[in-house]
Amino acid sequence: MKGGSSAGPRALVVDDEPQMRRFLEASLTASGYRYVEASSGEEALRQAAAWAPDIVLLDLGLPDLDGVAVLARLRAWTTVPVIVISARDQEASKIEALDNGADDYVTKPFGTGELLARMRVALRHAERPADGGGTTITVGDLTLDLAQRRVLVRGGEVHLTPTEYKLFALLMKHSGKVLTHRFLLKEVWGPTHVDQLQYLRVYMVQLRHKLERDPAQPRYLSTEPGVGYRLRVDP
Repeated sequence: MKGGSSAGPRALVVDDEPQMRRFLEASLTASGYRYVEASSGEEALRQAAAWAPDIVLLDLGLPDLDGVAVLARLRAWTTVPVIVISARDQEASKIEALDNGADDYVTKPFGTGELLARMRVALRHAERPADGGGTTITVGDLTLDLAQRRVLVRGGEVHLTPTEYKLFALLMKHSGKVLTHRFLLKEVWGPTHVDQLQYLRVYMVQLRHKLERDPAQPRYLSTEPGVGYRLRVDP
């Protein structure tokens, strides 16, 4: 373990490139994070067990284990937020990582500001109780009342069809996270519809027309090209 604030969140950085670890150590400690590092998959698993980090930044190209394998082993015993940081920018790699439990995916090279913002979102989401805590979720101008199944946009109620509501509620409950097409289709339409991407596209268009000021330039319902959708919490 290295330096950093004694009170800030603990970040475990898993990357086999020394220069990347030095860069992230400087960036994270300057932003108040406590810093732990690992250069291999096995070391990452040991460090995660020893230090119980608040968030993990995980490279996929590790010398001993594939990053997705590390992610799967982490998910067997912890729900700690994991942001994948990798030079692999293929859609298949992103989808595989997200479907195996990653909270977000940042492609190298990335800006420090973008990474820190994604980390803040992941940490806020992790603080939210699994059952939603209360009955209301608010993100910017959008409010979801789970108890009464009501949706408010800028204070006014908006009617959603049952399927639109189910899709919107799923996005709100996971606000800030990228949700893959497969995950959304499975959760909303069921496991027999995971390849019916057109269903999802049609309903996202409908939601944008009902929820966004400008559906052509959505503020909240963001497309992650080739991967899925995200309800942005810092629009």
